Amino acid sequence: MKIALLGYGKMGKTIEKIAIERGHIIVLKVDKDDTSYDVSQADVAIDFSIPAAAVNNITNCFNANVPVISGTTGWLDHYETMVDLCKEKNGSFIYSSNYSLGVNLFFELNKKLAKMMSTVEGYDVAMEEIHHTEKLDAPSGTAITLAEGIIEISDKKSWKLDTGDHNTICITSKRIDKVPGTHTVTYSSKVDDIEITHTAHNRSGFALGAVIAAEWLQGKKGIFGMKDVLGL
Repeated sequence: MKIALLGYGKMGKTIEKIAIERGHIIVLKVDKDDTSYDVSQADVAIDFSIPAAAVNNITNCFNANVPVISGTTGWLDHYETMVDLCKEKNGSFIYSSNYSLGVNLFFELNKKLAKMMSTVEGYDVAMEEIHHTEKLDAPSGTAITLAEGIIEISDKKSWKLDTGDHNTICITSKRIDKVPGTHTVTYSSKVDDIEITHTAHNRSGFALGAVIAAEWLQGKKGIFGMKDVLGL
């Protein structure tokens, strides 16, 4: 499989290493300041760029009829526009806030716990996410996905950064050097706390999941997520 890497920072380099180990070829590397490039030579593009570049990168892929895997967060105000363009171009698209196989299992565990907690009185839910200091968006896309999973099931109406009330989930974001990503969901009552935590040890899990998603997307048309890739 010939892969275009849209975004060649630390994640892009990790994806490159894993893709080559799995027998793929990197045919294009686009750095964050590159806006003019030919993606048509690739069988699939993997976008781990920056929020300001993501929409342009994804659009270029749809226009070139190249399937695209996007793991960039912070651009989702334009998500529906990209979905519409994908449909218009009969394209292939996977977006996930986190491609780690473990995190996607964690997403499902989070929903199951939220369903269980919705039947019990006296608990309130909050969330903490910790990432490296180079991460540009806060809260993380993973934290937002976790919050949306809880909102879907509970009486919570929304999430807010660093504040909350009965109707909202408070998400606390911390930026600490060299932390790949830690997410904790806590249900607190007057008598006890219940917590679930996912801790990433390095970027390899995210990169492996993105390459697996790219392999899975070959020959398919439409808009998918990691639940489709993993059959969850």
